[in-house]
Amino acid sequence: MKALIAHNVDLKTSFCAIRFISSLLSLQTPSKTSANFYTTFDPYEFLNESAKSRNYTLQETKIIHTHLLKTNFLYSNLEFSNLLLRNYCKACDFQYALKVFDEIPQPDISSWNLVITCQNQSSKYADSWETFCRLHSSGLVLNEFTYGHALSACVALNFVNGGKLLYSLALKHGFSLDGYVRSGMIDLFLKSCSFDNALRVFNDESCGNVVCWNAIISGAIKHNEDRVGLNLFRQMCRGLPSPNRFTFPSVFGSCAKLQEFELGRVVHGLAVKYGEQEDVVVGTAIVDFYAKCGHVTEAIKKFSRMPTRNVVSWTAIITGFVKKGDFQSALRLFKEMMTLNQEINTYTVTSVLSACADPLLCKEAFQIHCWVYKTGLYSDPTVKNSLINLYSKIGAIKLSERVFEDMNNLMNSSTYATMITAFCQDGALEKAFSLLKKLFLEGLTPDISCIPSLLSAINVLELGEQTHCYMLKTGVLSNHLVSCSLFTMYSKCGCLNESYEIFNQIPDKDNVSWASMISGFTEHGYAYRAIVLIREMLSVKNIVFDETTLTAFLAACSSLRFLKTGKEIHGFFIRQQDDKSVYGGSSMVNMYSRCGDLKSAKKVFNLMPFKDQTSCSSLVSGYAQNGYVKEALDLFRELISSGLEVDSFTISSVLGAVGDLNRSDVGIGVKIGIQLHARIVKLGFESTASVGSSLVMMYSKYGDLDDCLKGFNQINEPDVISWTTMINSYAQHGKGLEALRVFELMNKSGTNPDSVTFVGVLTACSHSGLVKEGYSYLKSMVKDYGIEPGQRHYACMVDVLGRSGRLQEAERFIRNMPIEPGSLVWGTLLAACKVHADVEIGKIAAEKFIELEPSADGGYVALSNICADVGQWEQVVKIRNEMKGTGIKKQPGWSYI
Repeated sequence: MKALIAHNVDLKTSFCAIRFISSLLSLQTPSKTSANFYTTFDPYEFLNESAKSRNYTLQETKIIHTHLLKTNFLYSNLEFSNLLLRNYCKACDFQYALKVFDEIPQPDISSWNLVITCQNQSSKYADSWETFCRLHSSGLVLNEFTYGHALSACVALNFVNGGKLLYSLALKHGFSLDGYVRSGMIDLFLKSCSFDNALRVFNDESCGNVVCWNAIISGAIKHNEDRVGLNLFRQMCRGLPSPNRFTFPSVFGSCAKLQEFELGRVVHGLAVKYGEQEDVVVGTAIVDFYAKCGHVTEAIKKFSRMPTRNVVSWTAIITGFVKKGDFQSALRLFKEMMTLNQEINTYTVTSVLSACADPLLCKEAFQIHCWVYKTGLYSDPTVKNSLINLYSKIGAIKLSERVFEDMNNLMNSSTYATMITAFCQDGALEKAFSLLKKLFLEGLTPDISCIPSLLSAINVLELGEQTHCYMLKTGVLSNHLVSCSLFTMYSKCGCLNESYEIFNQIPDKDNVSWASMISGFTEHGYAYRAIVLIREMLSVKNIVFDETTLTAFLAACSSLRFLKTGKEIHGFFIRQQDDKSVYGGSSMVNMYSRCGDLKSAKKVFNLMPFKDQTSCSSLVSGYAQNGYVKEALDLFRELISSGLEVDSFTISSVLGAVGDLNRSDVGIGVKIGIQLHARIVKLGFESTASVGSSLVMMYSKYGDLDDCLKGFNQINEPDVISWTTMINSYAQHGKGLEALRVFELMNKSGTNPDSVTFVGVLTACSHSGLVKEGYSYLKSMVKDYGIEPGQRHYACMVDVLGRSGRLQEAERFIRNMPIEPGSLVWGTLLAACKVHADVEIGKIAAEKFIELEPSADGGYVALSNICADVGQWEQVVKIRNEMKGTGIKKQPGWSYI
């Protein structure tokens, strides 16, 4: 017991013992009703069971107290004192109750229990603990109520050590299995975030107390041990006690969290069986479960049958419609709430405001804003945060700033985080960081919710590193979302090693972390490392494989064209399914299309119950890129006629396919191309860089350079691909000077060229015989833009020299190349030798070409033709005999004409 008292250093040491008989006797003259009560009061009748169970008013209790004092009955029988003490507790006059206790000469255990209860009810938990310590020191025998009340005080004080000592005493004296004591100890451990200890207490002995079962099930779910909680509920249903109205809400919440729809339906059946579904709390939990699982029809069916509804019920069904995307129904229910004068709280308002986060519902958003202002809910910070978020999502960032400025003295970390997130989503990174500095200056700590938004908007490594340092300092890296955003930021900045290092430091990686890292490798050209990471993830236990991970897996397979691996992943995810629906259909279609397996892509597409824009676009692009022009056009027509939106990627793919029609039927290709151009103008895509570039390329294939230029001029902000496409169009049609003028315009616009651009520029020089300019642009690649020339660039320069007849200079240029010349370079020189009938250099070029491409017939044929042109027939025969000896056959020529 000394150990108990030692924990009581800061607690009060004694009660005030003040006589108050005079204060009671000097009460004002009682009312007529009280007087009647006074004159008819019989002290012994007061001890009857009916009198004990009655709830007396405070005035009646004081009259009884006065009468007992006047007639000397108060201290003649301890039961009178205890009953009076209990009545003061019931009347919530804790001060008088404590004074009565101080006047009792020899209080029994019931008296002590009552005073501990009284102190708990008045939230004087420290005094309650001190009273227990005094009681234990008095030598009285404690009972289960004593331990239960004292444990309640420990729970309120979060005094775990005191609770453990209490439980040890209860265990010693045989009260540990009492439901009141046991549930109190479970609550104490749960409040101190020690679920394992709470479960150990629960499992000490079999328990038939429903309060203990409810406490441990609810605690498991609150501590994210949902599976444990559901298993405990199953055990509860197999024996005693039966679940009650306090059990079901927690279980429904866990089923919704885990998306265990079928299990939730079983629990719903049990609630009906035990007659608890009519309870408003249980009914609300059922509505919330169906809504969160996406079955809004079932939710509204249950909601309509509820005999009574509260604000939580209405909010749950409104939130369900918002989650489903049925914003009109959510707003209609909110209007019905107002019509019926139902209570509306901040949770209801925030849910409805999230429904208005659609540009088409701006009018409704403004109306709700006015209503919120009128009802006074506008002063609530949560509501203002929702308004800031709403206006940022509909693109009205200025209105978000206005709401933020209205906060005045209500500013907090959450409000700042909401506004910072809004700025990040709007791309105003400078404003976001300016607001972050202001937050620091006001002595506030940033809310963790804004950190991922900041990281997602950062594209400068130095700024990202500074944010990383702050995160290390504040210790927020333990949050999965923050860690995931951090390594995503590094991968976006091209620092894959740093990104992977942070990824490895995450102790318990969830599916989002794995999917983000796999996607980072894939998007930055390290798809092989992504495949290795996929295999590693598949070996990890307790990882949830969902559509996010499936998309990341299949993107890596698509990038490498690993059809076999993609099929294996497809099979793995099919085995994870509980129903017959196509899981991740869009990702599957995209993978099969990019890997060239259009038969499987079409099969998956046909099995999808709902065709979305992504799956249609993937299949159209797959057909187009694999030469199935007719199929691509047919599916494109279906896409348009079905009313689905068409994106720029799909249109670009179709334009590329139509451009290839010119090889077989130029007339049909031109007609379809013009029709597509008209559709593009109607959709408003002609000004986008990707579609504009595809239009330029299509018209270039038809040889219509005027329309190429028109298509290019329609692009609002040409990117490097747009400029390069226009340069190549001029270069390939012998308009070298025009191509170089476009290149100069590109430089003036501030767009930096890439290696493909310089291929077009050097091609333009070769077609126009601009040798000096060719050398100049080749040097400019390294000097001005830091681009190292590759085989194609050197081949273009050889072509420049070869077309100008400078074959010896071309040979010297090849031998002085900083990289080893490939077959493309020597083949270009060989072709020039054929044009200029240079046998000697042609032989050198042919030997080098054949050495690099021994199985190709091109080198032999070219050298044979050169010798034939100058009449060296013996050499021709010799070359053909060499081809026969090596088994190489000349491929027959063919033509579209």
